[in-house]
Amino acid sequence: MGVVSYELIVTSPIPPAKLYKALVLDSDILLPKIVPQAIKSVEILEGDGGPGTVKKVTFGEGSQFKYSKHKIEAIDKKNLKFSHSVIEGDMLMNVIEKITYYIKFQQSPDGGCICKESSNYHTIGDFKLNKDQLKAGKEKALGMFKAVEAYLLANPDAC
Repeated sequence: MGVVSYELIVTSPIPPAKLYKALVLDSDILLPKIVPQAIKSVEILEGDGGPGTVKKVTFGEGSQFKYSKHKIEAIDKKNLKFSHSVIEGDMLMNVIEKITYYIKFQQSPDGGCICKESSNYHTIGDFKLNKDQLKAGKEKALGMFKAVEAYLLANPDAC
């Protein structure tokens, strides 16, 4: 097994607490509403929403994948940190054991947010992820981030 990591840093004019609430705490409701072509639904399979909770994400018609299961590893509302792992689903393509994401939201000097995401792909056997596969994952994460950001800018009273 190998681990391939990448980092993504994105800035936003949205304050960090508001972005954290939208992308972490309210994402089960907001993402199917904002990007239904990507996320059809999110349901809790076990747990209470805290660490250890397992959720099933059903992808929309615009996705090449059907579903994934995510396990919440950590939620730190005070420090605006969140960690979760994709532990099952066709997006793992039978060559990835799990993908763990670590996300932190920080105040930027202009009052907006700096969002830092680290992703660790735990591959099975000798499988090597190529740059195009990592780039596609980054682009999807960035697209979802920007869709939520646009929603919050258009709906300032949301979240």
